[in-house]
Amino acid sequence: MPFALLLLGLAVFAQGTSEFMLSGLVPDIARDLGVSVPAAGALTSAFAAGMVVGAPLVAALARRWPRRGALLAFLGVFLAVHVVGALTGSFAVLLATRVVGAFANAGFLAVALVAAVSMVPADAKGRATSMLLGGVTLACVAGVPAGAVLGELWGWRTAFWAVALVSVPALVAVARSVPGGRAEGAPPALRGELRSLRGPRLLVTLLLGALVNGATFCTFTYLAPLVTEVTGLGSGWVPGVLALFGAGSFAGVTAAGRFADRHPVPVLAGGGVAVCVGWCVLALGAGHPVLALGLVFAQGALSFGVGSTLISQALYAAPAAPTLAGGFATAAFNVGAALGPWAGGTAIGAGFGYRSPVWASAALVVLAGAVAGVAWWRWGRRGVGREVVRG
Repeated sequence: MPFALLLLGLAVFAQGTSEFMLSGLVPDIARDLGVSVPAAGALTSAFAAGMVVGAPLVAALARRWPRRGALLAFLGVFLAVHVVGALTGSFAVLLATRVVGAFANAGFLAVALVAAVSMVPADAKGRATSMLLGGVTLACVAGVPAGAVLGELWGWRTAFWAVALVSVPALVAVARSVPGGRAEGAPPALRGELRSLRGPRLLVTLLLGALVNGATFCTFTYLAPLVTEVTGLGSGWVPGVLALFGAGSFAGVTAAGRFADRHPVPVLAGGGVAVCVGWCVLALGAGHPVLALGLVFAQGALSFGVGSTLISQALYAAPAAPTLAGGFATAAFNVGAALGPWAGGTAIGAGFGYRSPVWASAALVVLAGAVAGVAWWRWGRRGVGREVVRG
């Protein structure tokens, strides 16, 4: 794998840290800026919404830009809005920086996905995708807990400064290592790219990606109360449990990257069944600490392994729309990131307890399996079903 892929992963690490770090900073932000905790929580929703809307929109705008220039522009804006966010005393300005930062993050990831797969052979898109998403999983392992610690020790603004500082070497690395110039050949017409996105293979893959990722974040968002209220561990365990989930996620995307290109059907079918069973076992056995901790690691690995494979298959599914496919894959990933916490929060709010998000995760994976089954039944005999999971 080209060294430039690792450097792109560094930038994705900084951006993933920014996306998820607010979970531990919301109360401090609310107190400092004089708003309610739910209002401060809207900063997370604003970022997710910006990612969903921004990914396809910004990807469309950046289709004809030189990839290195586009990556530098998006990363520069991302860095700048974190500096503004760290300095501002206005909640409205901070909210605006989250939306703009999400657009920059979405554009960067969409272009980075295309740049990454262009650096590797045509049959290695899965490995390239897994290296990029490794930055997201490392953000869960190290970036998010570190942001929470910085916020606890020196205030929430320190976490924003940290993200900006991590972005600086990533900016330099992209400038020095990512190939310059435009992609080979002229990009296809925008209308043609949009037309190619209507194919059933891509639509099914994007829907599956949103559902599987929704299941992942449904439980991940509420791991803290699950650990403290159901498993019975102290609050001091929470950063370690989050890091354990992130470590499993990194292991999962790394392993999936080795098999997703040549054996996507076993990875998706076998991994999908395993992740569903794992959520059910976790829901039933969350009261047993050793079992719960083992399953946290395993579910992180399985969920991100299947999820990263689906993202790579989205890129295989739309070769005529390389940039927009990356944008829509990014959007689908973040639709899941917004859907999952909402589903888990709704279950808790309905009085079903802190195990209920785990059951909701299992239900979302079952729904994904049903969608895949219907797609195979409808198109499989004509060969389209196989294309849903193979490039």
